[in-house]
Amino acid sequence: MANVGFISLGCAKNQVDCERMMYRVQEAGYDLQADVVGADVVVINTCGFIDSAKSEAIDYILQMAQLKEQGLIGKILVTGCLSQRYQQEIIKEMPEVDGVLGTGSYTEVVSAIESLLSGNSVSDFASIDTPEQECGRVLTTPEHYAYIKIAEGCDNRCAYCIIPYLRGKFRSRQMDDILYEARILAANGVKELLVVAQDTSRYGTDFPEHKRLLPELLRELCKIDGIKWIRVHYTYPDEIDDELISVMANEPKIVKYLDIPIQHCNSKILKLMNRRSSKEQLVELFAKLRAQIPNLVIRTSVITGLPGEGEEEFEELCEFLKEQRLERVGAFPFSPEEGTPAAEMEFVDSEIAQQRAQQVETIQSRIMDAYHAAMQGKTLEVLVDGFDEDLEQYYGRTYADSPEIDSRVWLASQEPLVEGSFVQVCIDGVVDGELSGFVLEEEE
Repeated sequence: MANVGFISLGCAKNQVDCERMMYRVQEAGYDLQADVVGADVVVINTCGFIDSAKSEAIDYILQMAQLKEQGLIGKILVTGCLSQRYQQEIIKEMPEVDGVLGTGSYTEVVSAIESLLSGNSVSDFASIDTPEQECGRVLTTPEHYAYIKIAEGCDNRCAYCIIPYLRGKFRSRQMDDILYEARILAANGVKELLVVAQDTSRYGTDFPEHKRLLPELLRELCKIDGIKWIRVHYTYPDEIDDELISVMANEPKIVKYLDIPIQHCNSKILKLMNRRSSKEQLVELFAKLRAQIPNLVIRTSVITGLPGEGEEEFEELCEFLKEQRLERVGAFPFSPEEGTPAAEMEFVDSEIAQQRAQQVETIQSRIMDAYHAAMQGKTLEVLVDGFDEDLEQYYGRTYADSPEIDSRVWLASQEPLVEGSFVQVCIDGVVDGELSGFVLEEEE
């Protein structure tokens, strides 16, 4: 059988889609190849969310086109959000690409590969509102953690966001299917589950009962043997209710870490962007969360340069961040995405938006300095993620750190550590903006 190589770009949700495609391809008898060089087919699963993601995807396609020209790879199949967004342009402007699949056609990856190997071109764009089809996965994360996607699509229709046009309406997976998948992951050694969707807090609201089922789902996930940490991403502020807060506070397996993308704090801008929260509601929510969930770490994302943001509104955002002292903040300059309402509005120059994002990062670095100072001398539980060959040092994460997007903890140990184990670490320093410490004992 032919060799197939995969390149996955973009978010964790996209990564899960790629892992499912890999499973289907492997089940069909094809060999999965870690190095794309020598592959008969290279599948590039793209992101098309903002300009930087589009540029990255195009760069990868062009790199594969060069390898193809040199005879080092065979066919090129482009999948994911970029292909969904630019269905005709990719084939027309990149003749090196042999096939494209839209976000509603992931399940057709095997037939697409067969067609390409038979010398045919492929262009398949099924409905983006197609229900999720359950199948296995080939994990591309380390064995001890995995993302679990609980829904697809989004109904929020934020004015700046292209996702609903690429991923369709919000569709929750059946709870039994999610729990079945989680049990398999746990049986295969996964110890940390990262719950993801475009909006996890809406889970279940598209079912006939129209009920928020995330708290119930989390309680059921906590019952699974082998899972030690459960981390919740992408909860929208207006959907966080008392039941979810109670589950977060009282279930030991749920790490006290909550990802709440607010995008801005100015009430006028939030309304203009079709967000359903005001600044007053955000302040009230954060105070409530802090009061009811001790040691909670809050991650958020903000967009600088949104339509309506002048100097006054940006200064308000800066003061808000200084006051709230959120532990994890990602700042992104506004990217006007064609086809979205915000792209038709008046907004600041992209260079100013970039400068403002850098100002936010400076503010956040000072907050992180204070956070790191407060951690000195404390003993924290750390999940060992791996060993850095260059630095000859182990590294891991505390409950306050999600993989890929947050910090690491650098570990000094008298004995070799096992990847995926939990250890007690006394924090005694900071290295290049990341905590460091020495291992006291290994729990398991």
